Amino acid sequence: MKKSITDIDRSWLSGRTVVVRVDFNVPLDEGRVADDHRLTASIPTLELLSGAGARVVLLSHLGRPDGEAVPEFSLAPVAERLAELLGGPVRFIPEQHDAANVAAEVAELVDGQVALLENTRYLPGETANDPGLAASWAGLGELFVNDAFGVAHRAHASTAGLAEAMMAKGGEAVAGLLMAKELRYLEDALKNPARPFTGILGGAKISGKIGVVSAMLGRVDQLLIGGAMANTFFLAMGFDTGSSLVEEDSVDLARSLMEQGGDRLVLPVDCLVTDEISDDAVPRTVARDGVSGDDKIVDIGPETRALFSEVIRASQTILWNGPMGIFELDPFAEGTVAIARAVADACDRGALGVIGGGDSGAAVDRAGVGDRVSHVSTGGGASIKLLAGASLPGLESLTDKV
Repeated sequence: MKKSITDIDRSWLSGRTVVVRVDFNVPLDEGRVADDHRLTASIPTLELLSGAGARVVLLSHLGRPDGEAVPEFSLAPVAERLAELLGGPVRFIPEQHDAANVAAEVAELVDGQVALLENTRYLPGETANDPGLAASWAGLGELFVNDAFGVAHRAHASTAGLAEAMMAKGGEAVAGLLMAKELRYLEDALKNPARPFTGILGGAKISGKIGVVSAMLGRVDQLLIGGAMANTFFLAMGFDTGSSLVEEDSVDLARSLMEQGGDRLVLPVDCLVTDEISDDAVPRTVARDGVSGDDKIVDIGPETRALFSEVIRASQTILWNGPMGIFELDPFAEGTVAIARAVADACDRGALGVIGGGDSGAAVDRAGVGDRVSHVSTGGGASIKLLAGASLPGLESLTDKV
């Protein structure tokens, strides 16, 4: 078990500089934050630290600037929105390339003040986990708090590297409140689930989630498969998939998973198809063995929505990662929205419903049920790794709890 910020004496925090890795990789629209969920999720940790009198230095990436100072990936708009959420000023430090200047600006912070450094990925050493870069960030403070579950699966300089560098200089590296909450929900669901335990997997590729499918088949009572991922299983069953997205090189893998899962692996029985993917498309419903020609499978059908919803509403533990179709477009959103509502209904009845971030998190928001599910993860990729049983470098590098 790893230490968390709650294991640190609040009185010790006063006057200390604390470096916090947050996940502020949020969408921007014309220079403003378009979705502040990840910022909001970080507020409890930031308020705990600043309220205790710590001087808080935040690190985050945004987008993929590939080691260059690309203006559209600046965190300046994020600092503005964060200040609004915190109800007080956030000092933005635009320099990342001059470590001495960064250190000088951090030294000017007063107790309780929050500062946000510019995009960590402006520096090529970030994704390369450069030890020198990690050491320079560790040198800014006396404690490292990793609250960025969304990048816990990355061994970057601002995650695993920084934790190691902080401990090398005699400090500690601990989990923030959000990180601890994410792990509590996901690990509780996996280690000691109330049953029936249902897993729901969607999205485009089976190959990207093979570890999850295999691992979850060994834990769940039923595993519902939707999205383009299901198309590869259809092909393995000998069905025509028309011009749908299919991973032909994963057909044998799908066949093996069906043998492993037996009745626990549940596939769609019907689907929506169209010959064009657009906002104006008018999809039609066909049985899963009725796809042909130029048909593109874009969503689960009404029979499948009813089947999946019945299973979900009877469940006591639910883990969901990945949409049932191209839910970003209205004509193909019904399946994903139906699943979101079914999970919310189950949670209303006392079930534990954990949404694995990414598109699934966007789906529950679209369905208007985000406040009715137990937990929406801030990290799609990290949750996938955790569900597959893989270790998370951003977590493993933290200080052990004695």
